Amino acid sequence: MLLGDSFKFFALVFTIASVAFLISQQVGIFTGLMVRTTSQIRDVGASIWAMDPSVQYVDELRTLPDGVVDRVRSISSIASAHGLHKGFTRAIAGSNFRQSIIMGLDDHTLAGAPKWMLLGSAQDLNQPDAIIIDDRGYESLFPGQELRLGDSLELNERRATIVGICRVSPPFATFPVLYARQQNARNFVGRERNFLTFVIAEPREGVPIAKACADIERATGLRAMGWREFAWKTVWFYVNNTGIPVNFAITITGASVVGVVITAQTFLVFIIENTRNFAAMKAMGAGQWLLTKMIGAQVLLVGTLGLGIGLGVSALFFWSTKDTPKLRDFQLYMEILAGTSLAVIGISLLAAYLGARHTNAIQPAVVFRG
Repeated sequence: MLLGDSFKFFALVFTIASVAFLISQQVGIFTGLMVRTTSQIRDVGASIWAMDPSVQYVDELRTLPDGVVDRVRSISSIASAHGLHKGFTRAIAGSNFRQSIIMGLDDHTLAGAPKWMLLGSAQDLNQPDAIIIDDRGYESLFPGQELRLGDSLELNERRATIVGICRVSPPFATFPVLYARQQNARNFVGRERNFLTFVIAEPREGVPIAKACADIERATGLRAMGWREFAWKTVWFYVNNTGIPVNFAITITGASVVGVVITAQTFLVFIIENTRNFAAMKAMGAGQWLLTKMIGAQVLLVGTLGLGIGLGVSALFFWSTKDTPKLRDFQLYMEILAGTSLAVIGISLLAAYLGARHTNAIQPAVVFRG
């Protein structure tokens, strides 16, 4: 029946496709933003992060006392430990300037150095006043200029020379990301009595991360956690303390409600207009279960088509924007596909239930009325 009414058929497909697109695209953008909050945690690549117990997320920085790295290294379950500074500084390049993230790496091991170098090498940080900058940061400070080494930045009224250009996971705030040895980073951010903000460590082979973290906490009084736990702690801080999830939830909820209302209303109008046809089927002996299966099959058809089109357009959006700087690394995860599919199935089932409920009230005698 529904295929015979092309207007309502395409209206239902379009509505469900729009709902599927909005839900998957908005959840994908929200997920991408939350993943970006953990960019430095993932890029450093350390298994264990130790910090002041009051730290709530990766951008909340409090310096650690001197000697804390040696205390962590002395723990029997720890294979290696290194100090790490994370801070902020203002980078000036001629008339351009940007607030920037600066990572101060261990002077000897360069633990936490960028792994994806486009130009230069992490070992070049051993040169005087050397820094490495990410490619997007370089483009924002030197707009229209091809990537090259040797340019200078002013950091805290000191000259820094770019000896490497890397690619990093996009941060939540699109600040340039700078890397320097701690000896140089102290000068680039201004001197403090204490400098390190984190201790990054690796457990000995065969030692669970949870046990190593417990040993660190017991021996030093610091808060220690695996990188995944720290990443989730950071994500939940943004979820609980910003309006981002509320805004996305409003959009997603609105799309779902509109989808339910329009789908149910359009399908009910279709059934009302075909009341005599359903009554004729009942008069010829068709039971309610048969009519319910007919309605379910039609809803399944428009739901499947709409879901496929909506997810396809959403996937095309993320694919077409994968190299756009502001949307880089935003992805359509399998969990999002599954969740969107469940939401569309729920909308379709509700429409089918309302339609079946209406046909249940249709009497066969309707077909004989004028």
